[in-house]
Parts: sequence; C-alpha cells; structure tokens
Amino acid sequence: MSDINKYFDQLEPVIRTLPGKPGIYQYFDKDGRILYVGKAKDLKKRVSSYFNKDNQLSGKLRVLVRKIAEIRHMVVDTELDALLLENNLIKKYQPRYNVMLKDDKTFPWICIKKEPFPRIFPTRNVIEDGSDYFGPYASVRMMNTLLDLIRQLYPLRTCKLNLSPENIRKGKFKICLEYHLGNCLGPCEGLQSAEDYDATIKAIREIIKGNINSVIGQLKSLMKEYASKLEFEKAQVVKERLELLEKYQSKSTVVNPKIENVDVFSIITDREAGYVNYIKVVNGAIVQSHTVEMKKKLDETDEELLFHAIFDLRSRFESNASEVIIPIELQESLPGVQYVIPQRGDKKQLLELSQRNCKYYKLEKEKQQELVDPDRHTNRIMARMKSDLRLQEEPRHIECFDNSNTQGDYPVAAMVCFKDGKPDKKEYRHFNIKTVEGPNDFASMEEIIFRRYKRLLDENKDLPQLIVVDGGKGQLSSALKSLEKLNLRGKIGIIGIAKRLEEIYYPGDSLPLYLDKKSETLKILQYLRDEAHRFGITHHRKRLEKGTVKSILTEIEGIGYTNAQKLLWKFKSVKKIEKASLKQLQDTIGKVKGQIVFDFFHLPDSESEHS
Repeated sequence: MSDINKYFDQLEPVIRTLPGKPGIYQYFDKDGRILYVGKAKDLKKRVSSYFNKDNQLSGKLRVLVRKIAEIRHMVVDTELDALLLENNLIKKYQPRYNVMLKDDKTFPWICIKKEPFPRIFPTRNVIEDGSDYFGPYASVRMMNTLLDLIRQLYPLRTCKLNLSPENIRKGKFKICLEYHLGNCLGPCEGLQSAEDYDATIKAIREIIKGNINSVIGQLKSLMKEYASKLEFEKAQVVKERLELLEKYQSKSTVVNPKIENVDVFSIITDREAGYVNYIKVVNGAIVQSHTVEMKKKLDETDEELLFHAIFDLRSRFESNASEVIIPIELQESLPGVQYVIPQRGDKKQLLELSQRNCKYYKLEKEKQQELVDPDRHTNRIMARMKSDLRLQEEPRHIECFDNSNTQGDYPVAAMVCFKDGKPDKKEYRHFNIKTVEGPNDFASMEEIIFRRYKRLLDENKDLPQLIVVDGGKGQLSSALKSLEKLNLRGKIGIIGIAKRLEEIYYPGDSLPLYLDKKSETLKILQYLRDEAHRFGITHHRKRLEKGTVKSILTEIEGIGYTNAQKLLWKFKSVKKIEKASLKQLQDTIGKVKGQIVFDFFHLPDSESEHS
C-alpha cells in the first residue's frame, strides 16, 4: 500500500460520497487550519485525483495530501460560480498552499463622489457609499496626469459644501476664489445648472474609462454648433479642450486605435515564482499596466498561474474586455472571453511590450533581493542542487574531470573547480597520464581521480562535496575504484554526466536521472563539463604541438608550423599522415605542400631515414 493510498483509506467515505457536480473543495489539517481551496467541474473526480496518482504527484503535493485531515465542499450551479467562490475564499482565508497575487502596496483610485455636483479626487480607501471608483492605478503618475487633464478640460468644484437644491435656493453659500480663477463655475450660487454639471461628469467618466474618441466626437460637434451660432469665444474654449485631449491621446496611443477594448497578459516563471504583467488597452491607448508576483506553492504550471492571474486582475481592475491577448494556450476559459495568441502585427507588439514589462519587473525584484541579501541567489541555487542531485550536503565545492587524447597519443586530463556555482580558476589542474598506454579513458579516469585525492589527503586539504565525471557508467565506475582505494567512497558525492542526452548516473544505480532541460542545476553541470573539456583540450593541443608538430612535421623542409597543425588536426596522428594518399594531403594543405609531405614519407631516402 502506498503512502497516499493510506490517506485515501482514511478519507474514503467522504470522497466516495462527493457529488459529480461543479463546486469548490477545502482541505483542512488535524488542527482545523485551512490548507487549500480548489474549484472543480466534477468535485468527485477532482478530489479523487489527489489520491489516485501516487507516482505522478510532486513532492509538494505529497506533503499537502499527508496533512489533509478533513475535506469540505460546496456545490454551485456553474464553473464560473465555482471560480468566483474559490477566488473569494482564497482572499478571505489565504490558505498556505494556494497561489496568491503578491502586492506590496495599496493602489490609488479615482473617486466620483455620490453627491449633488460630484467632486472628483484620488483616494486609497474604497468605501461602499454609492460613489463610483475607477482604478486601481498601478502608476500614481498616470493617475495624476489624468486628473490634471480633467481639471484643465472642465471647471469642477473642489469644496466639501452640501450643495443640495434647498441650500442653493436659500442662498447659504457664496462663490470663492476658485470661481474668480475660472476653476469653478459657481454651482453653489446656482450659476451652473445640475444638468450642465452632470453632462461634464458624463464626459469625464468616458475619459477615465479610456473612451477618449467618443468625447472628442462630442466636443467637435459642440464646437461646430457654437461656430454656426457665431459664438466664437465658446467655440475657442471647446477647441482648446479638443487640442488637450488629442495631445493626451497621441502620447498614450501605442498601437492601432482600432484595437478598442483588449486585455493583454504575459508571464515568465522560475522555480519559485511566476510574474504576470497586465495591460489594458482602450481605443489603442494603454490605460492600465500592472505586474504581480505569484509565489508557487504546489509546482503550478505556467498555464495555471496565468489563468489565476487573468481572473484576479480582470476582477480587480473591473475589466469587461471580451478579447484577451495571451502568450500560451489555456485550457480553462472565462464566459464571454476570447483568447488570442497573436503571431504578427500590432497585437503581437502589445504582447511583446507586456513580456518586456514582465522581465524588467523580475530583474528589478532580483536586484532588490540582492541588495538586501547578497548571498540569496547563491544559497538558493546550492539548496536546489542539493535537492535535485539527491546529495547529503550542498555542493559548495565541485570538481569536474575530463580526459583528452588523439588516438591514444599524448593523453592528458583536466580538472576544473567551481566554488558556490562559479569557476575558481586558480584551482584548475592539468594531468599528464603516466600509467596508461593507448586510448583508454576508463583507466585514465581511474589514474587521475586517485592522484588528485591522494594528494589532497596527503596535504590535508579540503575535499569537494561533489565530484563530476564527464562520461557515463564506465567512467563513473573507474572513478569509484580510486575512491574505494582511498577509503573515500560514500564520503564525497560523485556523479557521471553523459553527453548524448545529458543523463546523470549515480553509483550502484543502472537507471540515469534526467533533469529538466531548463533547470539551473543542469546548466551548472553543463558549464562544468564544457569548462573541463575546454581546459583539457587546450592543454592537449599544447602537448601535441610540442611533441608531434615540432618534432616530426616541422622537420620537413618547406612545411611550417601552420601547415603541420592543419595536417595533424585533419588526420589526428603522424601515422595516419604517413598513410594518407597524395590527393588527401593536397586537399588539406595544397598541391605543392602536399607533394612535399608525400615525398618526405614515400621517397626511398626518406623511408630509410624515418623507418
């Protein structure tokens, strides 16, 4: 019986009686604390899946399932109702294993107060008093720019007087300085009608919503009307308002104005979190832009994180856009919403802009964390490598080995050293193979591992936490022989990394480990392996040049160092150069030089000299 099945047996009566209907489910621990809230099209199938897929569950999911002591559920009519209820419960209870959108501040709103002759002002406190609130605004600067535009376009009252019809009729108030400055039209003394003021508020609502084109159209009609009545001063005022609006619109428009009402979302993720950017576009103008961080709790996929963010952010910013531009396919849908993955054009440019915002936000967060905790990045990677590679301790000190030889000639090996995931070049070492004859990588590996760690033991120096061998099971077995001779097996972690499919081999385990191709652990191992190969090849070439190029090939009159090197890298050894045909030699270094080398090895006097 698996560990998960044991927990299923305890909760089986509850799970078997769950209805196959839409709803939400809640998991609680033995102390009654809520662990997780989820939604489902079919409650019974969804909850059962946590207990029926033992081999497919991630480590975090296994931990969650082991903590479940109680399951509660609630049936609703539709999937949308389940989604709304799930979202509300997550915000209310903030369960440990649910993803939450992380905001580190309260965003401001624009309020149109519910009162006679409504005031318009910014606020961070949304009160359910019947007033209209627009936002929230991720950028205070954007909100203030909009408010400044509104004040320039329309005279509005800023006083807190109770301008009820009765108070105005009784003449309780007197106009103030704002009236004389032209910032208010004096509704307190009945100098501006409620109908005229409400028309102004209606136009302002449209501007705040981003529907600038409709306001421009209305102002153009009004300007023509004043001009036709020869009321040129009023027409001039309207014209100035038009110019202000068009100037504001030209600064905001980034794409085709025909893109009327669209939401744009993009996402980038790492192992610990996802970052989602949201852009709201109305009539080709960006009216909202906001990026959030989402900490992963149960190894959620990009699709799960993105859908959660789309639902939450559209609700928060009160979006009713029917078209949502996204970078990846989503299985879950929202009623009345069409997903679009653009391949080209203005919508593709919008998506790329959103993706850039995501990257900038992530980089900014990482820089902030580095300032607070400079070692945070290194500590996280070391902890991840320890977990990924199933090590007993963090691999702060890693040594990687690679062999190099040319058909067995001049065999060498290289060792590179990484400290805290970064190269420590002063600790790099070269080895000339001393006890092995011919091309034998296994025996060479056994020799250099023994020599390296015998020396460290003799000199009482620190041993690495991890040894990486470039190669598969054969090289790993050879390295292990030397560790056993030195009584170090089991005291140092050791793995082999094969080139073909990047398989990771462990001592005594015939099945390799395959790491995620995007994982930081695999990238560091590849960097180690490539660095060892580069370092070894460089040393091997130097030995080759000294031992072979200069001693034999450069003795040939008319053949210099460059041509000798070309021949050696083409044919790999002097023996093969000697056996090469005239055409092969001439194809490599030219007709004249090729003939010289061929004659050197094949003319009678040369044969006697070099036999």
